[in-house]
Amino acid sequence: GRPTHSYEAAFCGSLSGAVAAAVTTPLDVIKTRLMLGQDIHGVPYKGPIDTFQRLLAEGNAPTTNGTKPPGFRIFLAGLEPRVMWIGIGGFVFFGAYEQAAKVTAPLFQD
Repeated sequence: GRPTHSYEAAFCGSLSGAVAAAVTTPLDVIKTRLMLGQDIHGVPYKGPIDTFQRLLAEGNAPTTNGTKPPGFRIFLAGLEPRVMWIGIGGFVFFGAYEQAAKVTAPLFQD
């Protein structure tokens, strides 16, 4: 094919970063809870499976204010800012990489 333009690489980096961020958000929520070490009541997490089970139970617990519990959506906490931040990062990184590769390519030719 033809050479890639910097803006095309930036768009692809943004899109792929946003999709990857969205797909891995549940794992990030579990990782964050593990890094905290304990829940709000001070009970330590025993590992990723224990953390997953406790988050699921927390998501299905009745709320005190009568609103519907989040259910599995508890694993999507922080989805929007994470997708936005990683999407912007992918745009900048891949766009800058492609532009730098084009600018420096003549320096590395035989």
